[in-house]
Amino acid sequence: MAQKLSDKEKKDIQRQLISYAEGYDSQSKAANSLQGITSPGTFNAIVNGKFENVSDNMFLKIRAAIAAGQTDGWRLCETAAFKDVETFLDDAQRYHNVSWVVGQAGIGKTTAAYQYARAHRNVYVLPCSEDMHKAEFVEELAKKIGIRNDGLTVRATLNRIVDELVKKERPLLVFDEGDKLTDSVMYYFISLYNALEDKCGIVFLSTDYIDKRMKKGLKLKRKGYEELYSRIGRRFVPLSMVTEYEVNAICRGNGLTDDGAIATVIKDSGDIKDSSVEFDLRRVKKSTRLRLRIAAAARI
Repeated sequence: MAQKLSDKEKKDIQRQLISYAEGYDSQSKAANSLQGITSPGTFNAIVNGKFENVSDNMFLKIRAAIAAGQTDGWRLCETAAFKDVETFLDDAQRYHNVSWVVGQAGIGKTTAAYQYARAHRNVYVLPCSEDMHKAEFVEELAKKIGIRNDGLTVRATLNRIVDELVKKERPLLVFDEGDKLTDSVMYYFISLYNALEDKCGIVFLSTDYIDKRMKKGLKLKRKGYEELYSRIGRRFVPLSMVTEYEVNAICRGNGLTDDGAIATVIKDSGDIKDSSVEFDLRRVKKSTRLRLRIAAAARI
């Protein structure tokens, strides 16, 4: 059975949608960024409070689409890694730089990128995946920027993306999990870079697996690897590690104050590697919420 939404829930989604639109030059571009999810007419109806002709299912689809990077009530702690990502993104946006930032899985790269995007205009975060082919990569990028590409070829869509970005003030593209892109799509980035050099900042975020992949590609002289490596400055920029002190601060910031419970979270969420401890913030969040539920149950 379909979920029935209250007027309050619909107004909350309306507020989220209006906030989402503020990141674009116009509501039209914001609506275009959600193509395949909603039409511009439905988008405008919700923004203008005309809910009667919009289904509850559409409200739910829109809420899910604009929820990427939301904190779902979880209070963020600006770890050193979080601040590193913020610094690299700010540098790229201000000075049209290109860089590839690496950090372990669960260190908070994606969360930091979406937080930065919400706080700054003309920042577009594109999640990458292994099964992304060139046409899908370009199509998804166009959608993020708010460009409709109906009937356009891949090349024409790419040209429209470039035309749109060069008109914006300090645009920034962020490719999250860029190490998952296939060689053919990654090589396509070179064309994008050449067209946007000194006009748009570009940052890749990924695990350090990309370093091994790049070295292998360079050694085997694979197509595009030398050009790509040159364009990212011939280095992968590492993020600071999450510390035990930061995990403690995250726990306390989210209401877990018992020292014993915090010690359990620290133990649960850390892996010892090469005489150091690597903390996974996803595990920190899961373990903290578990300890909070246990503490709440004990008080009943």
